[in-house]
Amino acid sequence: MKPGLLEVMRMNRICRMVLATCLGSFILVIFYFQSMLHPVMRRSPFGVDICCRKGSRSPLQELYNPTQRSLERVSPPWLELSNTAVLHQMRRDQVIDTCRANSIVSRKRRVLTPNDLKHLVVDEDHELIYCYVPKVACTNWKRLMMVLTGRGKYSDPMEIPANEAHVSANLKTLNQYSIPEINHRLKSYMKFLFVREPFERLVSAYRNKFTQKYNTSFHKRYGTKIIRRQRKNATQEALRKGDDVKFEEFVAYLIDPHTQREEPFNEHWQTVYSLCHPCHIHYDLVGKYETLEEDSNYVLQLAGVGSYLKFPTYAKSTRTTDEMTTEFFQNISSEHQTQLYEVYKLDFLMFNYSVPSYLKLE
Repeated sequence: MKPGLLEVMRMNRICRMVLATCLGSFILVIFYFQSMLHPVMRRSPFGVDICCRKGSRSPLQELYNPTQRSLERVSPPWLELSNTAVLHQMRRDQVIDTCRANSIVSRKRRVLTPNDLKHLVVDEDHELIYCYVPKVACTNWKRLMMVLTGRGKYSDPMEIPANEAHVSANLKTLNQYSIPEINHRLKSYMKFLFVREPFERLVSAYRNKFTQKYNTSFHKRYGTKIIRRQRKNATQEALRKGDDVKFEEFVAYLIDPHTQREEPFNEHWQTVYSLCHPCHIHYDLVGKYETLEEDSNYVLQLAGVGSYLKFPTYAKSTRTTDEMTTEFFQNISSEHQTQLYEVYKLDFLMFNYSVPSYLKLE
C-alpha cells in the first residue's frame, strides 16, 4: 500500500473518531463545560514540578490524534496503532449505541448528583479520570492512581498495601470539586473505566464477601439480612453470624423487588451502568478485564508514563473464571437466571458481552 493512501486512511479514521467523540459528548454529557482551558502543573516521576510547555499534549489528544512520537513506540507502528484505535472506537460506539437504544432507561436520571461521582478518581497531574468498579482489578488501579497522584511519595504500586489503596483520603474523587471544576475536568481529562463479564464479576463478589471468614462486616451487614429473608427455618446462629450465605440465596436477594426498593446495591455487585453512569459521562477508553494488562498499559502510555510505570502482574490462582461461574449457576433456576439477567442486562449489552451459554433463560 502506498504511504500516501495509508496516510489518507489514517486521517479519515481519526476524523471519524473525533466526530464520534464530539457527537457522543454532545448527546450524553449533562454538564455545561467551560470553554477556557488553563495551564496545569505536571510532575516528573521524581516529584519535581515541571510546567507544561506550550503545545504539550494531554492523554486525550494522544488518544484521538496520536503524534509521530507515539507511533514510534509500537511495532509495526501503523498496524498495531490502527488495530488498537479501531478496537477502542468500537467499544465507545457500543456504549453510545446501547444508551441510544435504551433511551427510556437512560433518561431516568438526567442530573447527576455529587454522590454519583464518588467512584471517579481524578489525577490532576496527568489529566486522567478513572471510574473504579469493584472486582475489576480496582485495587491495583487504585495503587497506580496513588503512584500517579502521589508526587514522588510512591514509586512501586505493589508496595502499597491493599487496605491502604481503599482509604478514601488517599485519592481525590470528582465529587470533591465545584460544579465548574467538574465540568472542566469532564471536558478536558481522559476518562476511562474497566469492565468485566457481569456474572463472573458477580460470582467473584460473592466468593470474596460471603465465603471468606474475615469479611465479618459483610456477614453482619448483608449476610444476616439475606438469610433472614431467603432461608426457611434458619438457625439462630446463622441469623446471628450471617457467614454461610448460599449463592442461591444471594441471587434471590438480588432479584427481590424489596431489596431494590430498600436501598441501592452495594458497590461490589452494583451494575457498572449505575456506578459509572456511561450514558451521562462519555468515557474515552473502556478497558476490559479479559485484556487487563494490555489495556492498562495503553492508558499509562497515553498518560506519558508507560516508560517507567506498568500495570502490576501477579499470579491469579484464586481468580474467578468462566468455568467457576458456570458451576455456581448450575443450581439457579431458569426463572431466577432470567430475572438476574434482566438486572444486569445493560452491562451485558453496553460492554458487548454475549449471553452466557450456561444460562437457561425463560
